[in-house]
Amino acid sequence: MHCQPTATSCDHDMLSRRSMLTRSGMGLGWLAAAHLLAGDSNAAASSGSSSLAPRSPHFAGKARAVIHIFANGGPSHLDTFDRKVALETYAGREIPGALPTERRTGAALPSPFTFSRHGESGLEVSELFSSVARHADRLCVVRSMHADVPNHEPSLMLMNCGDARLVRPAAGAWVTYGLGTENQNLPGFVVMCPGGYPIKGTENWRNAFLPGAFQGTYIDTNKRNVDELVQHVRHPILGEGMQKRQFDLTAQLDRRHLEARQHDPQLEARLASMELAWRMQSEAGDAFDVTREPKHVLDRYGDGVQGRQMLIARRLVERGVRYVQVWHGAGQPWDSHEHIEKNHRRLAGECDQAIGALLDDLVGLGLLESTLVLWGGEFGRTPTVELPNDAGVSVASGRDHNHHGFTVWMAGGGVKGGYVHGATDEFGFKAVEKRMHVHDLQATMLHLLGLNHERLTYRHSGRDFRLTDIHGNVISDLLA
Repeated sequence: MHCQPTATSCDHDMLSRRSMLTRSGMGLGWLAAAHLLAGDSNAAASSGSSSLAPRSPHFAGKARAVIHIFANGGPSHLDTFDRKVALETYAGREIPGALPTERRTGAALPSPFTFSRHGESGLEVSELFSSVARHADRLCVVRSMHADVPNHEPSLMLMNCGDARLVRPAAGAWVTYGLGTENQNLPGFVVMCPGGYPIKGTENWRNAFLPGAFQGTYIDTNKRNVDELVQHVRHPILGEGMQKRQFDLTAQLDRRHLEARQHDPQLEARLASMELAWRMQSEAGDAFDVTREPKHVLDRYGDGVQGRQMLIARRLVERGVRYVQVWHGAGQPWDSHEHIEKNHRRLAGECDQAIGALLDDLVGLGLLESTLVLWGGEFGRTPTVELPNDAGVSVASGRDHNHHGFTVWMAGGGVKGGYVHGATDEFGFKAVEKRMHVHDLQATMLHLLGLNHERLTYRHSGRDFRLTDIHGNVISDLLA
């Protein structure tokens, strides 16, 4: 009698040679894995909801959650948080020295926006972010960021996943793998991106080779109604009691099916998502329904998509979600190759009020100290005007991509407030003081969460992988 190695009906019958080798090999592998993982208190459980259970960090961290506001497309640091007086001096003139830009650019382009000093720290912030500027003394502004290349796709991957070329687990997946999450009825890693996917799509929040439980849960926040925002969050016919009985039976059968297939990772990921979907029914409706907030709160955040996203982000962190990524500019990005004054003013107008309200609430609720808020894009922009070219630019009124120097800011979660780290050159093209690579940013973020970026590893294809690959340093100057 021939018995397929995955057939549950043949568990007690004679095994074929193939079945025996398959089962024995897997058994030996799991014995070895159990031995290797036995001493690692942060190793994720191999299946089901238990892999999202809260786990102790490597050491006591200041942050317990992350809200990553991703300004997709590359916002101009020169028009937001890094004023350059030299651009005003050289306006319309050639900048000394050739700039290695992606495309040919022209003369110096001064910022059309006014900068003012804010707070006791005197932090200079553009008029575009007047609401964020209220929190100047809480901001840790890194003006010396740099990445590897001036292209969106690899720079998005580098910022989100730590690798510019290959699909790797996203930062949110690594964080939930290391720490789990505090609410088992909601995803540990939530991604809000209105109107569809950005460039590189789901690769920006994939779990890759990590267990499926750690992948980001995508939410299209263009939708307002909770039943549309989180599809199938309620059963159209069955009541909760009948659903529970049905789920318990299905889960028991699913686990037998999984065990008979040696815990196949893809099957395991599918079952984990189904179990999470069931658990979400009890809490997702409340977490994502911003209409439950008082009118004065809704008014503070604003009625736009970004207002809803920031408010949902706050509500998720309140409920114990570990990592929330809020995308801005997925459909109409910060990629202002032309008309930068009009486009950056519009984009900042969509999010500034909401970010300010988010910071207000995190402070008021006592959550900012334990929540790391990160804002920035995949790179910055050139100090020179981009000339009309074959790539589609028709008017010399914007800036090209620039990975040599750009700005991100952080708040809360143990960072030093009212602090500016590093600097670009006098024209804002290249980071020259206290240079900080994306890997350094990721290593520092993990440190704030109590995770050693060199110890947070996962063995795959014969080597230990980590978010920072073989790079990255914790930048202690940023720590409070």
